[in-house]
Amino acid sequence: MNVEERVARVKLVPVVVIEDAARAEGLAEAMVAGGLPVAEVTFRTPAAADAIRIMSRNAGMLVGAGTILTVAQAELALDSGAQFIVSPGFSREVVSFCLERGIPVFPGATSATDMTAAVELGLSVVKFFPAETNGGAAAIKAYSAPFGQLRFMPTGGISDKNLDQYLALPQVLAVGGSWMVPQKLIADGEFDRITELCREAVALANECRKERT
Repeated sequence: MNVEERVARVKLVPVVVIEDAARAEGLAEAMVAGGLPVAEVTFRTPAAADAIRIMSRNAGMLVGAGTILTVAQAELALDSGAQFIVSPGFSREVVSFCLERGIPVFPGATSATDMTAAVELGLSVVKFFPAETNGGAAAIKAYSAPFGQLRFMPTGGISDKNLDQYLALPQVLAVGGSWMVPQKLIADGEFDRITELCREAVALANECRKERT
């Protein structure tokens, strides 16, 4: 099962902001226990690379790197064990770097220009970020008409309150969000609570999937 298939299976990509890599092992264990073994660890903190390295040691985890803006960051992320790369915007340099190495990459695309570039480079999945401020589920549905070959991973402003709007769309591969991995709970080491939130998120995603079918 490749990265896209594993992401599609769980329908959720928790967006992790971690300040202390010492919390990474416990976080990975909590997420696996909660049935949500996927993480996009954002490169917003100095601990990101070490956190990816530690979380990747958990055999049950699929760990990617998010907020990748440069090729240098992408290279560091891959050296740290990241299995996929996510960018908030569309960088041809980052995308090309990943494609040359056979690494799945999900660049941000919120315009027809970005999506055209993604198609030209042979991508099949793009991140739609920030989703809510760029038209939400309605915008994704509209873009899916001319860009039927693309699937979307919307992130930004999505929570358990509006998850159903996005998972109702067949064009959505998975939804990114942080409500099941709150930064404060990670910092405080409240891993039991994170496990609970992950279980709740998985149950909700499964319910949305049933409603769609």
